[in-house]
Amino acid sequence: MSGASFILSINIAVAGLLAAAFMAVAAYDGRRLAARWMAAAYLIGMGYYGVELAIPTLHDAIPAVVVAFAVLLVATAVFNAGLAAKYAVRTPWLIMLAFVAAATVTVATVQDLPRQSPARMMAYQFPYAVMQLIGLAIVWVGNRKRDPLARLLMTVLALSAAQFVSKPFLAAALGGWGADPQSYNGTVYAMVSQSLGTVFAVAIALLILVILVRDALGEASARSEIDALSGLLNRGGFERQAETVLLRAARHGMPVSLVLTDLDHFKAVNDTYGHASGDRVIESFAAFLRETGVSGHIAGRIGGEEFAVLLPGTNLAAARLFAEGARSSFGALPIDPLPLSHRCTASFGVAELQPLESFRDMMRRADAALYEAKKAGRDQVRIAGEASAFPNGNGAPRSVSGTG
Repeated sequence: MSGASFILSINIAVAGLLAAAFMAVAAYDGRRLAARWMAAAYLIGMGYYGVELAIPTLHDAIPAVVVAFAVLLVATAVFNAGLAAKYAVRTPWLIMLAFVAAATVTVATVQDLPRQSPARMMAYQFPYAVMQLIGLAIVWVGNRKRDPLARLLMTVLALSAAQFVSKPFLAAALGGWGADPQSYNGTVYAMVSQSLGTVFAVAIALLILVILVRDALGEASARSEIDALSGLLNRGGFERQAETVLLRAARHGMPVSLVLTDLDHFKAVNDTYGHASGDRVIESFAAFLRETGVSGHIAGRIGGEEFAVLLPGTNLAAARLFAEGARSSFGALPIDPLPLSHRCTASFGVAELQPLESFRDMMRRADAALYEAKKAGRDQVRIAGEASAFPNGNGAPRSVSGTG
């Protein structure tokens, strides 16, 4: 067995392992359409390597050469479909399939040219470079978050395209690619070419795998921080994100306010209309908080009927206006399936982060203000006092309140 044939055999195994890896990612998360496309691409790639291995045994290898070319080009098109699925870009199927057809016809036509003809060799290699550049363009368009890994992927795709363009020159430098297709695998060029292809194929596949696995783990982590009923952050997720916002606010000298709110008489809703109606109230209030929040706000359900909204860049006066508006609007909101005569209300406690104050201290002050709002008759807004005025850190509420 020649060195190139040995590398081709390894490539079949590597392509199979990569296909299995992508299928495992797809099985972990059924929404990973990109992983399924990638698995299909590498399975098709196995077919290409199989045809290449069989060529030396054939009496007339020209048809097999054209088939191998078309199979690998189709594999790259399917790979690009996976990139499009990952980066939410429309797959350019019409362009790619038309290009595959035209390139295949061209390769079949140039078989009559001298085997070492630069035009013949470029006709074979240039289409692969074009398909890699199409993949690069897909990532470029879809990389809206300017992900560093996506940038690295684009770099590797560009280098891969360059190595395809360089192969005719590489073949000339290494003594050509054989007198006929059957002798190709015995050439030095074949061994170098297959090795280069393997390096880039594996590098690209591993990068995509890393990106897909990272995204899957990130989404799983995000889902673990979401409250299933309300769709808002749960307490752990809210506190984690709030701590991050407070650190950023401290660096930039930005005000941050916290609004705690509790649904009034929620137990009575459950007892009178049933828990399904109570769940509907929770869902409606959560949707209300999402729709009425200011830019960059963080909302979470931190207890049974207790919610929190962190308002970066918002001082106490603006946070109070937000709470008053939310209180007034929610109190007028009809909630199906409750009777039209029944209106749900909420009580609010508001606090602004004080110098050198921790997030938990601000939470305690806002909670104390919320307690005062409920004690005062509910459907109220209370403002927490400054932490410095209360050595125990509780932050007793000011007498200012919204009207109920």
